[in-house]
Amino acid sequence: MEYIGKKEQPIAVFDSGMGGISVLRELVSVMPNEDYIYFGDSKNAPYGTKSKEEVRRLTIEHAEELFEQGAKGLVVACNTATSAAVAKLRELYPYIPIVGIEPAVKPAVNCKENPRVLVMATPMTIREEKFKKLMARYEDQAKIIPLPCPGLMDFVERGDLDGEDLQKYLTELLYEFREEKVDAAVLGCTHYPFVRKMIQKTLGSDVQIFDGGAGTAREMKRRLQEANLLNDSGTKGEVIFRNSLKDERKIALAKMLFEMKAGDDTTKP
Repeated sequence: MEYIGKKEQPIAVFDSGMGGISVLRELVSVMPNEDYIYFGDSKNAPYGTKSKEEVRRLTIEHAEELFEQGAKGLVVACNTATSAAVAKLRELYPYIPIVGIEPAVKPAVNCKENPRVLVMATPMTIREEKFKKLMARYEDQAKIIPLPCPGLMDFVERGDLDGEDLQKYLTELLYEFREEKVDAAVLGCTHYPFVRKMIQKTLGSDVQIFDGGAGTAREMKRRLQEANLLNDSGTKGEVIFRNSLKDERKIALAKMLFEMKAGDDTTKP
């Protein structure tokens, strides 16, 4: 079936919870004229500890709902869901622009010659074959250290971005990397940019931090241009927030995260 999208239709942004709002902010920065539907599946979060089959099923179900609501394109703003489901989604919907996200390893590897690069991600992302292939692609250019971070996204889901519990968690998680310094850290989950300042503080100011949100936004713009679906109305777009929990507190948290001022020292590919 041929898909005939319209420029005025919204772009859907999907995540397992609140993390994808870091990507949404980049999308709005790159394409301010577009309308967006942001859907967070907080009811089923975290995805990073589920099986690949369960994550794929949930992601496809929610993508179908978003397309039924008129989305002209989809950003899967979750590394875990991207690994588990984006290839299948593109098979099912070859006529719709679909963009996933992956850890920003390439720019981190290029930050200096033979760097030590820490890649922070959910346990499932690190288990995925796609992730292992990404690491292998750069293993002759850098020392790449994958670090599973179970529970880190939960702090963002609760809105705890700088509390004592988070500081204690990061101090324990990153202790060895304060002793054996790394040159760069990759935030391999879209939740993690919201606690970037705490990660930076724990690792030290000389460690460069990278995330893939800006590159994902540019890729979606490119695909929409190719499909002649960019909104050229000249008027500022709107963002609608939805969440599977049907909890107004989640919507309020989503809006708060969206309106947060981005840090000046985050390095973006």
